[in-house]
Amino acid sequence: MQFLAIAIATYALIIAGLFLGQRRLMYLPDRRRTDPTVAVALDMREIAIETSDGLSLLAWYRPAQQGKETVVFFHGNAGGLGMRAEKVMPYLNAGYGVLLPAYRAYSGNPGAPDEAGLYRDGRAALGFLMDNGVVAGDVVLHGESLGTGIAVQMSVELPIAALILEAPFTSMPAVAQHHYFWAPAKWLVRDQYDNLGKIDRVAAPLLIVHGKADRVVPPEMGRRLYEAANEPKQMRILAGAGHDDGHKFGLAEQTLSFLHYLAE
Repeated sequence: MQFLAIAIATYALIIAGLFLGQRRLMYLPDRRRTDPTVAVALDMREIAIETSDGLSLLAWYRPAQQGKETVVFFHGNAGGLGMRAEKVMPYLNAGYGVLLPAYRAYSGNPGAPDEAGLYRDGRAALGFLMDNGVVAGDVVLHGESLGTGIAVQMSVELPIAALILEAPFTSMPAVAQHHYFWAPAKWLVRDQYDNLGKIDRVAAPLLIVHGKADRVVPPEMGRRLYEAANEPKQMRILAGAGHDDGHKFGLAEQTLSFLHYLAE
């Protein structure tokens, strides 16, 4: 009985630790400011985006060529802007505009990340484009992993041209339960990012791309989102790709093909 009591108490402490420290586990920002020479190499410029709660956030931007849309790339969890150079370069080379914003606490930005805050950051990024003459109908949102939660929310709020989801999850509680199967994880998560509950409210054409070997977000989550989404929609499974290396397995070919199809 004493051993059982100790085991229960230890389990309860672990669960309490998960609950209290969940945002440290969920968000893994690189707090170092990204080397601006990477932006220069991409022919992009550093800009400051102002949020509704008073933060000034770093972003990289290059306007679109005549007749092309602007892609807003909402990046994934770990690292900073420089790690996304390979993913946005195909858009730039094809003449699309690109806005690559860094969230609060990422890439040297101030603030602390949470769901409401990252939605503010997303709205601020889109507000920057609107202030610079880019209309919502000429905006493509590309969300990567964590960024899919922001991209889906912004797609619900604005009539964008298209939505691309790379390694998307159904919800953050579902991801937590997948990784912490031995705990009541889904009941502990504060930041929901309920993509599955919102996807049927997205009217824009949708492309979902998922790595077949993704061990962070199971491809089945991408399939469930695809099944719940409105037409027109496409889904591509990249054989051999994991969670964040799709650019090595044909991601650019799939996204550019999708955009060319929409333009026809």
